[in-house]
Amino acid sequence: MSKNQTGDRDKSDRKKRKSEADAVMSPSSFKRWRKSLKLSQKEAANALGLKRRAVQYYEKGERNGETLKIPKAVRLACFALTQGCEDYEGPKESPNETDQIAPAAESVDVEEPPTA
Repeated sequence: MSKNQTGDRDKSDRKKRKSEADAVMSPSSFKRWRKSLKLSQKEAANALGLKRRAVQYYEKGERNGETLKIPKAVRLACFALTQGCEDYEGPKESPNETDQIAPAAESVDVEEPPTA
């Protein structure tokens, strides 16, 4: 690979990382999300697993005078709730997976040492 191709790939990687970093939900978008689901701040906090105060900070976009970004996990949870997913238990086991799980170890009785 030529030096020029490597430089182009580095630029592409930087652009990708920058676009991911720029993918933030604005405070007004967060509030618009909440209102679109007709949730109070308290209800939104419960649905997201947050405190009501965190929802207030996200809607304001700052905490104690400092800019506050909405974490990716919260943004993804907002999307999941919009799609009707209220909880996630993980992937379902296929019938073949249950056969491959090792049986639990058998319990062994252990004698206690004699007391003096």
